[in-house]
Amino acid sequence: MNLQDLLKKTVEEDASDLHLTVGSPPRIRKGGKLIPISDNKLSPSETKLLITSDINDKNKEKLTSGSEIDFSISVPGISRFRVNVFSQRGNWAAAYRRLPFEIPPIDSLGLPSTVINLTKSRKGLILITGATGSGKSTTLASMVHKITKELEGHLITIEDPIEYLYPHSKAQVNQREVGLDTDSFASGLKSALRQDPDVVVVGELRDMESMAAAITIAETGHLVFGTLHTNTAAGAITRLVDAFPPNKQDIIRMNLSMSLLAVVAQQLIPNKIGERSLATEILISNPAIRALIRENNIHQMDNYIKSGKDEGMILMDDSLLNLVRKGEISSDDALRYSIDQKAIKSQLDILSRQPNF
Repeated sequence: MNLQDLLKKTVEEDASDLHLTVGSPPRIRKGGKLIPISDNKLSPSETKLLITSDINDKNKEKLTSGSEIDFSISVPGISRFRVNVFSQRGNWAAAYRRLPFEIPPIDSLGLPSTVINLTKSRKGLILITGATGSGKSTTLASMVHKITKELEGHLITIEDPIEYLYPHSKAQVNQREVGLDTDSFASGLKSALRQDPDVVVVGELRDMESMAAAITIAETGHLVFGTLHTNTAAGAITRLVDAFPPNKQDIIRMNLSMSLLAVVAQQLIPNKIGERSLATEILISNPAIRALIRENNIHQMDNYIKSGKDEGMILMDDSLLNLVRKGEISSDDALRYSIDQKAIKSQLDILSRQPNF
């Protein structure tokens, strides 16, 4: 099988990823599990031939020098893929993340109305967080796509690499790729304000410079989206603040308290029909939340999220419990993906004793 055959198989099986590595058959990720799609283990030469069939000379040079590379490819009639190629034990390996040509409608993702309503915002910082494979890129793309159809304005994305393609609609859209259109996330963000944007979308807030620029742009009255690899809202705020040296953290907390609009943390949980269900933690900034951030009382945030149910807030563990009550996921999976295992185990024990459970 050539690379196109393998990518086609990935789409036909409705899998999310294709993995290639030496000494293993090609594998696809389906329902959260890595499944072999061949009995033949890949040799070093076979793996290299598959991976290099769609890499340009510049990226080949980076690989030869020991660098990992990120890029995206489009296979006509099949799908688009985000690709990461890396070296392991002297051989090449690659992961291909499937990106549908069509951006899923936001109503099809199982997102709470609180999250969907965030697309009506016109200023502030919105963070979409979660581990790799949690669906945050899809959530971000669907929210942004909805905005492009409703806002008469200018939307700029800074990505590494460009994943989903947004057509010009009511909004004018410019998508910039790190390494091709700008040197880094930080440099792209620094120049964004000179490009008259209404909305700025950052593929990932990776370092102190990009985080500071995103907060500044949000402070100046623009809507900013960014992603982080954290599983909770409190974790996202801590991650942002801790990226700065101690002598700057007080001012960052102050700036973040004024600019943060919401944090949406998410996980995809294997469900009982062999697919995956979305669990979310949602923080909506209000005066109490802003005070917690400003005064560095992040350890109290979960209590405030729990008491903010009327504003659409929810903790990750409560979202998992709701999926158990609906019969979508098992108690074991809820416990496995929980944040506070001791607390959720107690709730699951109570739930298991109910007559209709």
